[in-house]
Amino acid sequence: MKLIGLFYGKNTGKTAKIAKKIQDAFGETPVELIAIEDAWQKDFEAFDFLIAGTSTWFDGELPNYWDEILPVLKIWDLKDKKVAIFGLGDQVKYPDNFVDGIGILAKAFKSAGAKLVGSTSMEDYLFNQSQAKNGEHFEGLVIDIENQHGKTDERIHNWVEKLKKELL
Repeated sequence: MKLIGLFYGKNTGKTAKIAKKIQDAFGETPVELIAIEDAWQKDFEAFDFLIAGTSTWFDGELPNYWDEILPVLKIWDLKDKKVAIFGLGDQVKYPDNFVDGIGILAKAFKSAGAKLVGSTSMEDYLFNQSQAKNGEHFEGLVIDIENQHGKTDERIHNWVEKLKKELL
């Protein structure tokens, strides 16, 4: 059985809550939660597939737990490793850098040779700009708990079903 590691920030409650929901949505498929604050290269290499989660802070910045690992992540060899990204953002308060954290992580993982999976539609979101945008899709699962809380569970379910097909 393929091993899936889900990396998230344990000190950001909303991201941790979504990570747990994603883990639960995989059902019988084991997904190991790994706090990014405690992770290192060996942790990323130990899994067949990676899921990375982040929120976007302030004006389009990564939280400090990802900031600390990002410089070395870019030089690790993750050649052809499949990576899915999810991110939290607020399209009303931050429409000019909505879920930029997804885009920042996507760029870093791609530069390490990883293959991104799990893109999602931009339909039903209203924002001006996002680094997570790639053509007509986001480069991962976008969650806006602040403004679209009622859509969170369905979005997670649909994304996980898509990932099961792309990862397993």
